[in-house]
Amino acid sequence: QVQLVESGGGLVQAGGSLRLSCAASGSIFSVNAMGWYRQSPGKQRELVAAITSGGSTNYADSVKGRFTISRDNAKNTVYLQMNSLKPEDTAVYYCNIKLGRLGHVANYWGQGTQVTVSS
Repeated sequence: QVQLVESGGGLVQAGGSLRLSCAASGSIFSVNAMGWYRQSPGKQRELVAAITSGGSTNYADSVKGRFTISRDNAKNTVYLQMNSLKPEDTAVYYCNIKLGRLGHVANYWGQGTQVTVSS
């Protein structure tokens, strides 16, 4: 079993910053990537940022230059530093981990943490 525990969400004014953390525990091996997704009401869940086990990163165009993803492999923890937040960043943010399992990729999700940016 794999568990993901997120923290760091909250309410912030536009232009402010937040840092999300996600700690993975359990059967953590063959990690392909860890990342953050978000979902706001009436919209599909979308990728915000991801980082591979080798350190390569990928960002949604809407957050490039404002968000930074990083990870601590020893702690199986991924972080999302969010700066210059905008009201449109308001969403539930979900941590994701992709693990290699017998020829396929298994996805696991955190419970989600609310980020609200006021104008």
